[in-house]
Amino acid sequence: MNEQRKTPLYDLHVELGGKMVPFAGYAMPVQFPLGVKKEHEHTREACGLFDVSHMGQVLLRGPEPAKALETLVPADLVGLAEGMQRYGLFTSEDGGILDDLMIVNAGDHLYLVVNAACKEQDIAHLRRGLADHEIEVLDRGLLALQGPKAASVMDRLCPDACRMVFMQHGRFEIDGIPVWISRSGYTGEDGFEISVPAEHSEALARRLLAEDEVEPIGLGARDSLRLEAGLCLYGHDIDTSTTPVEGGLIWAIGKPRRRDGERPGGFPGADLILHQVAEKDHQRKRVGLLGEGRAPVREGAELVDADGNRIGAVTSGGFGPSVGKPVAMGYVNIDQAAVGTIVHAEVRGKRLPMTVSKMPFVTPGYYRG
Repeated sequence: MNEQRKTPLYDLHVELGGKMVPFAGYAMPVQFPLGVKKEHEHTREACGLFDVSHMGQVLLRGPEPAKALETLVPADLVGLAEGMQRYGLFTSEDGGILDDLMIVNAGDHLYLVVNAACKEQDIAHLRRGLADHEIEVLDRGLLALQGPKAASVMDRLCPDACRMVFMQHGRFEIDGIPVWISRSGYTGEDGFEISVPAEHSEALARRLLAEDEVEPIGLGARDSLRLEAGLCLYGHDIDTSTTPVEGGLIWAIGKPRRRDGERPGGFPGADLILHQVAEKDHQRKRVGLLGEGRAPVREGAELVDADGNRIGAVTSGGFGPSVGKPVAMGYVNIDQAAVGTIVHAEVRGKRLPMTVSKMPFVTPGYYRG
């Protein structure tokens, strides 16, 4: 087995009592002494600090980088304004999803953030597909400051960053440390993701944790927060076997890239994906599911209809502390995907009723100005 890699905050996590576990090749804190449930609630009520330095950070340089990346991603990148960020998908030739990523128009280049588990394959995919462009893999820390009080904290440290709106990106300084900040996150709350030189990561994390509102948050609460926010986890809710349309991610396919758009297709799997967009010709769909009682329904649980016929499976699930009941997402046959449909999850020999529900399960707190 390969030795687990460490983020620049590893020693700080240990000092703070983080319970370290292997995740995507890294040693990461799953929780701190506060505990997963209280970490979740603290982020929803105040402000949490997450280490996401295991993610891949990449710069893409070369001729017309946005136009070039559109050959691999179905998002509208040519139309992405400078200083703005957009969600994107790497698609495969057969219409599946290779990974999801964030893309920033940084002026003369693009700044990408890709998932830790797919980092190496994504970089190889970029280098194969964009051979005449420079792909620079960065060694930087990445911190996420999330929660309704995140802006109050940031206002003390970097007031200029608070002028940004959701999905805006800029370059700033905090205590003399050069940082790249986007107003975004993975919790459904207002917040900021802060890219920082690796050697300054711990100092910045300590500075943020010194604020009264801020607590360190681990992977456990990160997962329950993103699940309540209806956000996909790659390798679970979306993967190479799911198309963007099946995954409920039609909005990630830019209108100019669709059949009737200015730049239709041109990305891997376009024929199948755009057919599904235009004709609504797909057999299953990712849906939100609300349970009853308190028993969580976990990933892998089979979903059946009232007659016991298998209609799908859960891809993420747990108890939603902010919702007060079990929440999950999964795939069901298209004729069972309407909001309000009752399905049943098979858990330890029992069939637990769940209701197909709108996502997100909580009201988003994104700051749009």
